[in-house]
Amino acid sequence: MTTRRHWHAADLRAAARLASEGTAGLVDLVEAVHARIVSLPAPGAIPERTRGITGFVYQAVRGVTRGVGGSVDKLLGWLAPVVAGTAPTLPSPEREAVVAALNGVLGDHLAATANPLATPMALRPAGTPGSRVLVLLHGLCMHDGQWQRNGHDHGAWLAQQAGWTPVYLRYNSGLPILENGRLLATQLDDLARTWPQPIERLALLGHSMGGLVARSAIHSARHDGLAWGAQVTDLVCLGSPHWGAPLERAGHGVDRLLQATPLLSRYSAPFARLGQLRSAGITDLRHGLDLPLPGGVRCHAVAASLGRSSPDLKQHLPARLLGDGLVPVRSALGQHRDPAHDLGFAPERCLLVPGTSHLDLLDSRPVAQQLARWLA
Repeated sequence: MTTRRHWHAADLRAAARLASEGTAGLVDLVEAVHARIVSLPAPGAIPERTRGITGFVYQAVRGVTRGVGGSVDKLLGWLAPVVAGTAPTLPSPEREAVVAALNGVLGDHLAATANPLATPMALRPAGTPGSRVLVLLHGLCMHDGQWQRNGHDHGAWLAQQAGWTPVYLRYNSGLPILENGRLLATQLDDLARTWPQPIERLALLGHSMGGLVARSAIHSARHDGLAWGAQVTDLVCLGSPHWGAPLERAGHGVDRLLQATPLLSRYSAPFARLGQLRSAGITDLRHGLDLPLPGGVRCHAVAASLGRSSPDLKQHLPARLLGDGLVPVRSALGQHRDPAHDLGFAPERCLLVPGTSHLDLLDSRPVAQQLARWLA
């Protein structure tokens, strides 16, 4: 019988490698704080390393960490075939969710260090290939299986209601948005060239960060002259932070506060590194994506508000800023205080859903009905 496992043998090896790297980084942090405390305040470079016997101790700890990490990695590499066994396995939803979240937070580091936990980009068609192709892009710290929520899946819904063939994208959401856009542009080029029948309509539906990756992919395809870039007919963004998300800005603000004055930064700068332990993908959400909407494409935007009624965006400041709990309403609708930067979604192609959170957009009935109308 096919079984499901929360963790695989390769996962244990990858986690051990990541733990070793984390321990070495923590030693660097502690030594930097130690060096700043014991050194006298003076102009010039601030020390990052201690000297003498103390410095030797820190160096020894780093050496032991690397040695143990390397030994554990080799041991687990030898044991992997034995631990894996011969029974076929399927990834469990719990494992998929944890790995997706880890990629969202540290995905760029995982990719740079060739850690097996780094998620490679992949497209997964579902159903019989038709002439209408709908590519669904998940958000930060999520994966393609999470389009299914509370028994609803926008991809399956649109397949039933409007004859679309859903193609689900899985990607490392910790990589820079523009990099994911370039990778997706190449993969969609391969998909379009090998699709079993001519594509009459090609639509991209992105939730949260997925909407920004979709915009980036279209821009990259057109810049590189890839044929599919001209085939796109529709773009739909669900709760996408086109002009940034306040949570990432708050994290950046803490970083700046810890380095606000020379005296404060002398002792707090090492701790500020902890606040910088977030992926390039998360950092990109500070300001969103400064690219225009693709021309010749029907572009749609969906925003949500936690309030029970649709707010007057000109007067209701809390609803405007809070939005769906993660993305402000104006950011999701591509509206900017400077008219020159406003993305210009047509009013009839915008939807504001009250009483809905960021994740609720994935199974909202009003959203599903509007998607069916837009993509009919």
